[in-house]
Amino acid sequence: MSTCIRRLKAFLSRKTVLIGVFAAFALPAGAQEAAGSDIGTLDKAEAEKLFPTQRPYSPYAGRNFPTRPFFGDTHLHTSFSMDAGAFGAKIDPRDAYRLAKGQELTASSGQPVKLSRPLDFLVVADHSDNMGFFPDLLKGKPALLADPLGRKWYNMMQNGQGAAAAVDIITSFGAGKFKGPILYTPDSDAYRSAWHETIDAAEEANDPGRFTAFIGYEWTSNTGGNNLHRNVIFRDNGTLARQVVPYTVLPPGSDNPRDLWKWMAAYEEKTGGHVLAISHNGNLSNGRMFPVIEPGVNKPIDREYAETRARWERLYEATQIKGDSETHPFLSPNDEFANFERWDKGNLDLTEAKKPEMLEFEHARAALKNGLKLEARLGVNPYKFGMIGSTDAHTGLTAVEEENFFGKTSSTEPSAERLTATFVKRGDLAIMDWQQTASGYAAVWATENTRASLFDAMERRETYATTGPRMAVRLFGGWDFTAADANSRSPAIAGYMKGVPMGGDLGPAPSASKSPTFLVAALKDPIGANLDRYQIIKGWLDAAGVLREKVYDVAWSGERKPGTNGKVPAVGTTVDVANAIWTNTIGSPELIGVWTDPEFDPSQRAFYYGRVLEIPTPRWTAYDAKYFGVRPPEGAVMEMQERAYTSPIWYAPNG
Repeated sequence: MSTCIRRLKAFLSRKTVLIGVFAAFALPAGAQEAAGSDIGTLDKAEAEKLFPTQRPYSPYAGRNFPTRPFFGDTHLHTSFSMDAGAFGAKIDPRDAYRLAKGQELTASSGQPVKLSRPLDFLVVADHSDNMGFFPDLLKGKPALLADPLGRKWYNMMQNGQGAAAAVDIITSFGAGKFKGPILYTPDSDAYRSAWHETIDAAEEANDPGRFTAFIGYEWTSNTGGNNLHRNVIFRDNGTLARQVVPYTVLPPGSDNPRDLWKWMAAYEEKTGGHVLAISHNGNLSNGRMFPVIEPGVNKPIDREYAETRARWERLYEATQIKGDSETHPFLSPNDEFANFERWDKGNLDLTEAKKPEMLEFEHARAALKNGLKLEARLGVNPYKFGMIGSTDAHTGLTAVEEENFFGKTSSTEPSAERLTATFVKRGDLAIMDWQQTASGYAAVWATENTRASLFDAMERRETYATTGPRMAVRLFGGWDFTAADANSRSPAIAGYMKGVPMGGDLGPAPSASKSPTFLVAALKDPIGANLDRYQIIKGWLDAAGVLREKVYDVAWSGERKPGTNGKVPAVGTTVDVANAIWTNTIGSPELIGVWTDPEFDPSQRAFYYGRVLEIPTPRWTAYDAKYFGVRPPEGAVMEMQERAYTSPIWYAPNG
């Protein structure tokens, strides 16, 4: 067989989203030219397989691209995490999986709880440091009570001061005070027992095709109260995961992400398995999550750092209970939707107040922009990440729907008091319970609900974040989308055939006159609110080396028209805050369209991601106020616009 035919076959095999190998489309002109007269050298059966004369009657025959998003949580804590336990969590990993699969539980506060719908997947990501410590402390294990700190915390919990004990435990951990019997090192029997029980719970809950239970943990770098946590997820089963123990921060571990990446590489080399790390929501890192100057060494990050981080950290947790970190009004003053669920008082334990100059290095949009500049300098983009949301709940409960919000910790589960309670306070800085965000979930476009398929989709960044609703969101980028591509009930067919999905690379412009086109589509949550608008956020590095951004409204509901500033007017609201109700009499159940970048310069690096907004709906605070019959505190946010953020699509002049 000729070289050109072999290359064509290789091209076909690389297209992971074909419709029966071009069955639904005519052979592209480039492929026809590549094949040339060599088609005649193939036998009839092989030629028909490569170049069918007509598509099957069924347009779905041979389809092997992702056809639905799977929704889950990659960041849930149970009683096995020492801080969760201290706050009162009694839910263990097995119970956490039961709730996620649709069963009803009794929460740690004694209330019945059930999700509106089962999730598709879950990662129980208990803290790697001192895993299993808290259940032993709660039982009064003699060796722990013999330690002054262990005895102190045990007595506090017995006296109903669990929340205060939890804060003290977190602060003591960050200050490196865990020593002796209260330090559960990974080589101890107690630690290994907790890790193996975590693995066993995931193995028992995993049901390929119906529900995926990933094995995972959270590496908890928190030196000085600055949150640099990562959630580590295994593609593998318990046979491989049992060959290692999680990487910790306290000895013999490290608080340096470089050392976590070395652990991940060693795991893969030892077992032949696969792991990835998800950067924790960065708004409590106080400017350390996405550095350009590497913390600890005080030098600009180098190519090795960029390559290694890009290799292991493919996703970023853009929204969760501790706030949203897509962007910030200080960073995006021209974005009217930037002021959303902000946690910008300080670091994790409020030992360091937030300064405006920190914000650039802990929010997703700014990090994506800095990644372009770093790529121009280093040749590698360390911040080429996809977007997801997750809960970071420390209750063992993945309940983050606005009307079904069970809080960050078991001490903040539903009650008449939580609207006015203080979540954390230090000096003049305070975060109130009402400022907790009922968020979020990870959405993954995978071909099936299995560990392998979901993990592989995460690695290729075909994911998006939602603040809770299960809307279906598509984003494709290419050079040849037309308005006709949006006139379809299956836009993904054109999307995959003519472009790349979210998380992908556009490649170089075919010609100087070409601008990238984007096929966008969003479908409302079946039991949720209508949609307001679909926006594309563009970030780019201009000719002068200045980083820029712009928000475009590309599809919206109703007959609204953009104003002279190019912005579509507000959709309005139907929310009755006092009664915590709303109607779907505004907005649209779906949005779809094709958009072309009107300001494209093929010489400039850029990224594009989608943001989909729902119409306004009651926030969890409104539901609480109505249910408990309490007056919300002054300043409490009572309605909101839920949203989704897609992973970006990147453009580079040299591909």
